[in-house]
Amino acid sequence: MTRKSDYLFQRPGSSNWWIKLQSPGKRVEKSLRTSDRKEAEIIALPMIAHHKAALLSVKPRIEAFWRYEYEPSADLQKGPDGERVLASETEIKFYGSDGTLRRTTPNGGPGMRIANLQHRLGIPSVDDRMIGFTGEALTQVRPKSVDDAILDTYIAHRTITGYNEREAQDVWALFKRLTDNKPLKDCNRDDGRKLVAYFQEQGLKIKTIEKKIAWLNAAVNLAISEGRHKSINPFSSIIPEDKDKSRRRLPLNDADMKQMKRNLSRLEKPDQLLVRLLGSTGMRISEAFEIDGEDKERGVRYVTVGKKTAQSLRRVPLPAAVLPYLPKKIQRPLFDRSKNADPSDAASKRLNRFLDDCGIVDRRKVVHSFRHRAADRLRAAECPEDIRWSILGHEEETVADSYGTGFSVPQLKKWIDKIGF
Repeated sequence: MTRKSDYLFQRPGSSNWWIKLQSPGKRVEKSLRTSDRKEAEIIALPMIAHHKAALLSVKPRIEAFWRYEYEPSADLQKGPDGERVLASETEIKFYGSDGTLRRTTPNGGPGMRIANLQHRLGIPSVDDRMIGFTGEALTQVRPKSVDDAILDTYIAHRTITGYNEREAQDVWALFKRLTDNKPLKDCNRDDGRKLVAYFQEQGLKIKTIEKKIAWLNAAVNLAISEGRHKSINPFSSIIPEDKDKSRRRLPLNDADMKQMKRNLSRLEKPDQLLVRLLGSTGMRISEAFEIDGEDKERGVRYVTVGKKTAQSLRRVPLPAAVLPYLPKKIQRPLFDRSKNADPSDAASKRLNRFLDDCGIVDRRKVVHSFRHRAADRLRAAECPEDIRWSILGHEEETVADSYGTGFSVPQLKKWIDKIGF
């Protein structure tokens, strides 16, 4: 059994919390200068992320990669039965001796390998087709590139797992195929736009394309900030402006809310609670699925959400409109995460169908419209902007995010109850 690490501790005679980071041959202890455990956890989060990234960088792991059947080339290659082969990044064309095209097949498929074995076996990685072989065969395995490490470091730094990790790795593998494994330092925005063009050909919406490319954009930005990448970011500012105003999200109005509440019993109990929580807090649906416990400040119950980014991490008081439907104390995940690879995405699709069934058929009104409604309700109540974003979480990081610890939970509770349900 793996021992669970507790990074925080209190020294005898001190009310402040400290962070302890242990790695081979080195131990770091630092005071977080607060006696509030939850506040200490928030302060320690980036330090723990960096520490985990360092540990993961030397840990062997199984990873997916794309294995070509034929190396992509502009030249014809020799194929089976006297055929000639023309291989691109995505497909193989087989030509007969008379020059006629006989068939087209995909160029390769996904493979698995054990990477990062330098510290144990003295080799960088082991291809799944080579497991069980030793000696000279193993030395021919291609090492993981410096470019690959940029994405791996970001994934570890942000503690990205599950569906999101797979999506980021898949988009990265696609980019490398589209650019013929061109080194990242030599790439420009035109190379990045190849991803945009590819996704547009697949019929993806601009917002979906933006989400997929955001993983690579953020990874390179992190590498630039840490001095590990000194060229331009080929994924920055490459998404075309979405000029279709019909796609812009609209808030749900009072009539929509009444219609939805009349039909709320048609949903299963967990989804009823999810609708009430989103409607009365304005939190993102993915944040609702982060909730696995609660705390109190001066008698006010609250949850901590927005754990993926520094600007969205915040304490959200549980509003009066949802309290009667919650357990007496949240001590486990509030919503089931086990049924789907991306439970928040599955829930979003269910609730969007529910809105349609309620007669809310405007394509601009979706689950995210709860968030727009919450922002409008707070503005209408003349809630100060800094308190408003302390409740909703900043969309983008601002200078103000790095100052202080924010408003008290009782202060936020007074305003969040203005949203209502």
